[in-house]
Amino acid sequence: MSLQTLVAEPWSDYALLDSGDARKLERYGRYRFIRPEPQAMWPPHAPDWDADAEFLPASDEEGGGRWQFANDIPPDGWPLAWQDVRFQAQCTPFRHLAFFPDMAPHWAWMRERIAPGSEALNLFGYTGVGSLALAAKGAAVTHVDASKKSVEAARANAVLSGLADKPIRWLVDDAAKFAAREVRRGRRYDGIVLDPPKFGRGPAKELWQLETGLPGLIADCAKLLDTESRFLVLTVYAVRMSALAIGELLAQATAHLGGEVELGEMAVREEARGLLLPTAIFARWSRRK
Repeated sequence: MSLQTLVAEPWSDYALLDSGDARKLERYGRYRFIRPEPQAMWPPHAPDWDADAEFLPASDEEGGGRWQFANDIPPDGWPLAWQDVRFQAQCTPFRHLAFFPDMAPHWAWMRERIAPGSEALNLFGYTGVGSLALAAKGAAVTHVDASKKSVEAARANAVLSGLADKPIRWLVDDAAKFAAREVRRGRRYDGIVLDPPKFGRGPAKELWQLETGLPGLIADCAKLLDTESRFLVLTVYAVRMSALAIGELLAQATAHLGGEVELGEMAVREEARGLLLPTAIFARWSRRK
C-alpha cells in the first residue's frame, strides 16, 4: 500500500479562496460562499470576506443549520462545468453545493483507467458528476442512490452535459442491497466508485451506518471485480476513521485480484496561500498498468 495526499486544484468554476477560524471561503462559478470548516484551524489570509451567502450551522452536532444570503442566488441552481461535464450547483440544506469539488482528482484518475465500452458502478452516486465523468469517456454506467431527488438531479445533469443518450442506468435503490443482489446475479464491473455517508436510509428506510456497513459492502464490491477490472475508489467523510483502516480493509478484500492499493487524505488547495485544507480520507485499488 502507498500513502499519499490527493489535492484538488482550483479550476475555472471552483476555487477555495481563503480559509481559517473554522470557516472557508469558496467560489462556485460567479458566486462566493462561506461555509463551516472545523479543520481550518489557522487564521485566514484576509481579515474580511465578501460572500454572496454563508451557511450558519446549528448549535447541535447533527449537521443542521441554514443559509444566510447577502445577494440573490438562483434557488434552482446555476450551471458549472468540470472538463467536459456540466452540472447544476445549488445551495442545499446540508451546507454543501450539490457536488463535491475535492473529488476532481478521483474523476481524472478514473477517466485515465476506464476504456470505451467498460462497465462502471457508482454507488451513493448523488447528483452524478462522477457518473457523467465516466460516461463521457465511453463507459456504460450504473448509477445508484437512495434519494429519488438526487437521481433526478443526476439525470438533469446528464441532459445539461449532452450525455442523456449515453448508456447510464439511473437507479433509486439501497446501495448495500443492490451490491449484494449484483453478487448473486454473478455480475462484474470494470470499475466501482463509492462515496458512502456516515449515516443514511435507503428508499425503504433501510438503515446505513458506515462503521458497521462498510466491511460487508466492500466485500461485495470486491466480488463484483475480476482480474480484468481496473479500479475501486472509496472515499470517507466526517468520521473518526483512519485512512490506514480503510486501506487495509480494501487491500484484504482485493488481495485475490492483484494490483495495488493507494490510501491517504484528500485536500483542496487554497488560492490565497497555497496551503492544503484536508477534506476526507480515501483508499483505492487499481490494476497495475
